[in-house]
Amino acid sequence: MALRLDPNMSASDRTLELTIRGMHCASCVSAVENALASVPGVRAARVNLATERAQVQLGADGPAVEQLTRAVAEAGYGAAPVSAAAEDEEAREREREHRALRGRLVAAAAFGAPVALLGMFGMLPPLSTIPAAAQRWVQLVLATPVQFWAGWPFVSGAARALRRRQADMNLLVGLGTLAAYGYSLVATLAPGRLAAAGEPPHAYFDTSVVIVTLILLGRWLEARARGRTSRALRRLLDLRPRTARVERGGEWVELPLDQVVVGDHVQVRPGEKIPVDGAVVEGRSSVDASLVTGESMPVEVAGGDRVVGGTVNRTGALEVRAERLGADSMLMQIVRLVQEAQGSKAPVARLADRVAGVFVPVVLSVAIVTFVLWFDLGPAPRLTHALLRTVAVLIIACPCALGLATPTALVVGIGRGAERGILIRGGEALEAAHGIDTVIFDKTGTLTRGRAQVTDLLPAGGVTREELLEAAAAVESLSEHPVATAVVEAARAAGIAVPAPEDFAALPGEGVLALLDGQPVRAGRLEWLERNGDEAAALAAPARALEGQGKTVVGVSRGGRVLGLVAVGDALKPDAAEAVAALRRRGLDVWLVSGDNERTARAVAAQAGIEHVAAPVLPADKARTVAEMQGRGRRVAMAGDGINDAPALAQADLGIAMGAGTDIAKEASDVTVVRGDVLAVPAALRLAGRTLAVIRQNLFWAFIYNLLGIPAACGLLYLWLRPGGPVGPLGGWDGTLNPMLASLAMAFSSVSVVSNSLRLRRVVVG
Repeated sequence: MALRLDPNMSASDRTLELTIRGMHCASCVSAVENALASVPGVRAARVNLATERAQVQLGADGPAVEQLTRAVAEAGYGAAPVSAAAEDEEAREREREHRALRGRLVAAAAFGAPVALLGMFGMLPPLSTIPAAAQRWVQLVLATPVQFWAGWPFVSGAARALRRRQADMNLLVGLGTLAAYGYSLVATLAPGRLAAAGEPPHAYFDTSVVIVTLILLGRWLEARARGRTSRALRRLLDLRPRTARVERGGEWVELPLDQVVVGDHVQVRPGEKIPVDGAVVEGRSSVDASLVTGESMPVEVAGGDRVVGGTVNRTGALEVRAERLGADSMLMQIVRLVQEAQGSKAPVARLADRVAGVFVPVVLSVAIVTFVLWFDLGPAPRLTHALLRTVAVLIIACPCALGLATPTALVVGIGRGAERGILIRGGEALEAAHGIDTVIFDKTGTLTRGRAQVTDLLPAGGVTREELLEAAAAVESLSEHPVATAVVEAARAAGIAVPAPEDFAALPGEGVLALLDGQPVRAGRLEWLERNGDEAAALAAPARALEGQGKTVVGVSRGGRVLGLVAVGDALKPDAAEAVAALRRRGLDVWLVSGDNERTARAVAAQAGIEHVAAPVLPADKARTVAEMQGRGRRVAMAGDGINDAPALAQADLGIAMGAGTDIAKEASDVTVVRGDVLAVPAALRLAGRTLAVIRQNLFWAFIYNLLGIPAACGLLYLWLRPGGPVGPLGGWDGTLNPMLASLAMAFSSVSVVSNSLRLRRVVVG
């Protein structure tokens, strides 16, 4: 078996991605993995049939790309390195291959239809008026281009497999169709020899051409379906603008995107895609980021705000300073994460990998035994029966469905998550997510917005909310405290023109003081206001209630008169309570673990509907808290966003990094929520469960198909349904399986597995 990618790769290791051509089944995947793993300097190799990609982990002194592509070529397949510049050419090459496959299918159907007609109905009028020998010659002329042009990939693939002593799908199909064609060729060219041996000179050209046609049809349908599985990734790649309008020498010029450098100023007009990640230098607009973040509502941006390349500028003109380009941009990082995840394998698929390594050799052995038993013990004409049963075994045993069972589900499931801003690292993360029974949330930035904002305004009698907020914002406008910033932002959002104060002073631990129109204005603790002669006793009770909710309460007075209270807090995200409720409906235990004081943590937990709280927990102790829960047999998911959450994210069975968090948190996680939406946590768990369920369904049906199909093709049912047997023929069927039906069943199995995976596109996410 091939090596698997090592998650604990050293810093000196590097990973190379290759595009692989010519794979059709699980045995092909195994052959390519073994070929890559055999190259000196390769630490591990992983190949995905659905995406036709290989991820190769190389040591510090790893081989050159040419050595890897040569090794794959020697195994009978094609390989080329993947690069951002080659994506479009790769898409064109895949389209050329699809057209060629369609051409072979059309030719096989056109030439094969008369052959099938003569083979199946040649004994009936009016075709029976054509002599049998003439019919065989007509079939030979028409079947030859089907066998050796339309079916050339099978013939050449079988020869290649025999030459390299490898066993794959091409070998099974090639041997099966060549056996039927060869027998028919002898029946056409030398019918007397067969008659002398007691065998009627009957041709089975129809068997070979129908098998070739049906398998080509299956491959064509499979290729179309597999193309649909990666739709989400293609949509992400299509977001990449090709050019940018850049300032050069005081003028705006249109340049290819690869000529833009960090620090360039880029002009983006309304309706255009933003070409780079950067900061808005000038202008104001709303930006549609839905295809990158999954967020349906446009985001308002102005000077200093960050924008992401690939999003759409809706209303106003923007000037953006380029900060991250190419592979460093957020869009391409998302694309890379999705590609790597889609190329992964779920642990549940390891059984399929082990089976694929020995499957085809076992099938060949079964085919040989089948031929011998039918030739020695079967009814007359023995050679004909032995040949048909052997061909049926070879055809129905093709392990296409087995090879597609896992990768197609991963491609669709992970792609569906990416469409909604949920990036899942791979199959291991999906399987881990499926077994979760406990979810731990960090507070700040995860359940809450992560920044202070005004949550409550309680004006005193005879004072309006606007008067209270205007006075508070005026005295706080010269302070750099987060509470002051929140108050000023709230006033501006309410359309209040904040007046400029005079003689500003800040008293640490007490509050701030300034003059406004000659009157003293204070904002701070109620006790401080009272010590300065402001009567604030009536507001003590509501202040305590607000503080009990974990909020910071500011009393405001002007000219000795108390105007009211302003409460500032880190507000709960609007979807937090709904997300917690969704998790609890799934039967999961939900915890809040925070470094904040216990009163604040419990207040936030109560608002979100969380029963279990651990606070205060130091950053270094969060991972220990997760480990303690795991020690009690719990399967833990941790959702966080800060540097201090990274150890806990790595310790958890499933780490979920919220999108607004740090790069360190994202690196330590298994799932990244691009837009920081709390509802994405239950959505990710739901998607993981559905994806893993589809993988298991696919593997079940792939195994059952072969476990039931091969014995039927061997003719075991003939022992009961043969004429004179214990049961006798049912509806005229004697228990044998026609090779043409076997090829139809084989094609149907592959298409059904892919179609089952495509159901994941309908999963409601986010």
